[in-house]
Amino acid sequence: MGGAAIVAAVPTQRRRRPELAAFLRSRRARVTPEDVGMPPGLRRRTPGLRREEVARLSGVGVTWYTWLEQGRPINASAQVLDAVARTLRLDRSEREHLYRLAEVPYAPQRSAADVTVVGPEVQGVLDALDPHPAVLHDARYDVLATNTMYERLFFRHDQDGRGGQAPDTGPFGIRNVLWALLSTPGPACPVMERERELPLVVARLRGAYGRHGGEPAWEEFIRRLTEASPEFARLWRGGDMVPPGPLVRTFRHERVGEVRSIPVSLSVDGMPECRIVTYTPSDEESRQGLAALHEVTERRIPPPAGDGIR
Repeated sequence: MGGAAIVAAVPTQRRRRPELAAFLRSRRARVTPEDVGMPPGLRRRTPGLRREEVARLSGVGVTWYTWLEQGRPINASAQVLDAVARTLRLDRSEREHLYRLAEVPYAPQRSAADVTVVGPEVQGVLDALDPHPAVLHDARYDVLATNTMYERLFFRHDQDGRGGQAPDTGPFGIRNVLWALLSTPGPACPVMERERELPLVVARLRGAYGRHGGEPAWEEFIRRLTEASPEFARLWRGGDMVPPGPLVRTFRHERVGEVRSIPVSLSVDGMPECRIVTYTPSDEESRQGLAALHEVTERRIPPPAGDGIR
């Protein structure tokens, strides 16, 4: 048996437990007694909270928490991990990391409110990419933020080119790229060659699902899409993966015609599995089309009331 096979045979849990222990110790060290409303006390040999303090604040046994921090092979429930995460003041990415190290499915509450909070720095990047369309979405293709040109080009638009008549939302009430493709077949779909594009999007979703299989939030997402769309159910059963190679995506718009573009995906620090996708025109005709659409929409959108010069 080769060395790689020997490494693969080591249980994942055994490899992750030392990482879990180190992670908990580092997070505990950064939380001071004052942070959690406790007196500082005397003669603290190490910074941060003591193990027994974390256990008491989290409502778990001192021995159990000590074993967890020592990397022993004990089981942890989502409720207990949530309590420890609150005590250690973990943010969302740290909480997800804790769950993965503890081998517990991570299932954050999925709601429209969760996906609309995007910092001004990220939104500023999207806006700076105008007139190139750009969108920020997560691994499930929920739309977290967009710039103006993406709204005009992808979501339903009126005759003035302003867009946003009825943003396409999935079964969860959250704007979703995949659901927009599923719910607008034929000429109304903003993406041309839908029959080619839709299987590619579903295949990419399958690749992301491979990292989250068994997690309640993902299982519920797939279940609801399967129930809502026979087309998605058929593609999902097919089990196809994304073939390698470059991709040119063609949008259609009643004012400027076809816009052929090359998508470029960028990761975002602090937002795991989220990415900015910007679309660069692949030819001069498409570049001119985007420029014309940008000019039309900028000219036709009136300023907010009260912003005029008096």
